[in-house]
Amino acid sequence: MLQQTQVDRVIPKYKEFIRAFPSVHALASASLGEVLRVWQGLGYNRRAKMLHSAAKKVVNIHDGKIPREYELLKELPGVGEYTAKAIRVFSWNEPEVMIETNIRSVYIHHFFKKRKMVTEKKLASYISKTLDTKNPREWYSALMDYGSYLKMTYPNPSRKSVLHKTQTRFKGSNREIRGAIIRALVAKKHTSVDLFKLPFKKKRIQAELIKLLEEEMIVRNKKMFSVPETT
Repeated sequence: MLQQTQVDRVIPKYKEFIRAFPSVHALASASLGEVLRVWQGLGYNRRAKMLHSAAKKVVNIHDGKIPREYELLKELPGVGEYTAKAIRVFSWNEPEVMIETNIRSVYIHHFFKKRKMVTEKKLASYISKTLDTKNPREWYSALMDYGSYLKMTYPNPSRKSVLHKTQTRFKGSNREIRGAIIRALVAKKHTSVDLFKLPFKKKRIQAELIKLLEEEMIVRNKKMFSVPETT
């Protein structure tokens, strides 16, 4: 939920989500439609689908227990290098060299003040040398808090990273169209005629409908579109 979404927006939605799906088994047994309904307000709906798919895999393959091994974690839908390492650090206090935006800001601010285009390899070297291997959970929590403070106090240090990208505008983007389609379908089933009444060009709505169908985010029954309601 925290990926590309601010904490103050996530907290109430997280509490609501946990009430609705208090265990990995509850999440896995729910339909994608149910999950998307609770997720509304966070955006990036593919994250909800990936989380739902990951829960199913945890239940079906790992007997309902989140795997502890890095490679097994990376096999879960939506779990990449950083997420797998973060789970190991914060769930089991396992030492991992990991980089996220606030951690990146701390190291660039202190070690690369006069550099531009700082690589992840360079940062990883410094993180590895300074990592608290006995209590990485507390160490990384402190780094993230400090990195958040730096961003409010100085120009964002992460802009010096080779990975820095200016976030594209949401208004008028394909993300806005996808979000509008999902919101409409979460509320009730619609025909393509209904969906074409959304405030976007018909061709763009049609293109996003095709993509959402291919990604299995939505389903179609003759002329009707809906979110999946079966597990």
